[in-house]
Amino acid sequence: MFFGSIPALATPFSGNCVDEDSLRGLIEWQIDEGSNALVPCGTTGEAATLTLDEHRRVVEIAIDVARGRVPVIAGCGSNNTAHAIELTRIAKEAGADAALHVPPYYNRPNQDGIYAHLSAVADEGIPVILYNVPSRTITDISVETMAKLSRIPNVVGVKDATGNLARVSAQRLACGEQFIQLSGNDDMALGFNVMGGKGCISVSANVAPKLCSQFQEATREGRWEEALELQDRLYPLHAALFSDASPGPVKYALSRVRNGFSAELRAPMTEPSVASKRAVDEALAHAGLA
Repeated sequence: MFFGSIPALATPFSGNCVDEDSLRGLIEWQIDEGSNALVPCGTTGEAATLTLDEHRRVVEIAIDVARGRVPVIAGCGSNNTAHAIELTRIAKEAGADAALHVPPYYNRPNQDGIYAHLSAVADEGIPVILYNVPSRTITDISVETMAKLSRIPNVVGVKDATGNLARVSAQRLACGEQFIQLSGNDDMALGFNVMGGKGCISVSANVAPKLCSQFQEATREGRWEEALELQDRLYPLHAALFSDASPGPVKYALSRVRNGFSAELRAPMTEPSVASKRAVDEALAHAGLA
């Protein structure tokens, strides 16, 4: 159910409010261009600055626009277990197909605490995809803890942003082939899929949904030479979108490729540097997108 190119959707703002029309247009475009699922309210969606009502509304819009054509994986992460459960219930009530959960950040619990937190959200009965991103959480779901979590029936997979490709094999052996592994790093998606991954929850797919979809399809079908060509075409974009604090560069890129899309960010995020914008412009030209 969860595979291929899965954009971690940017949340468009206008006057510091969620721009619902722009969000609907972005989602429809993503589906038309071949994206295989959607992730609203993730890091790229500035979920950390959304109010609870805004969070609920963004998830509801994604589900409404998708209309079952592609799955919706709602970002539900929090370092407060009670709040994470609340977000999971919102996602489930809205009709999301899965909830995406990070281990608690800032608190820095040990492995027992990580397991307790993630098993608690799994009790809500919606499929859960773990999100292991130590660069942001400062905690790492160990392979052993992930194996233990994978034995909970509705914990179905992981978005792995550890940057350690060897984890794909280790987790495959520990959790079983049925456990879905999705890359959290666009620039590593080729190697990730070679080692058994099934797709990527992607930042770049916001801007290049068709190319990212074609790349993922090529890896699924074992057309590795074509996949490598697409990787080379997309690689400068993967790098440029993290040339300044995310999602500043991706929103700037979206304003370049989608007429009327606002690059507005919500505090504490500020617009990317001149050098970052230049890197994005050059990457878009290299990919043939602008």
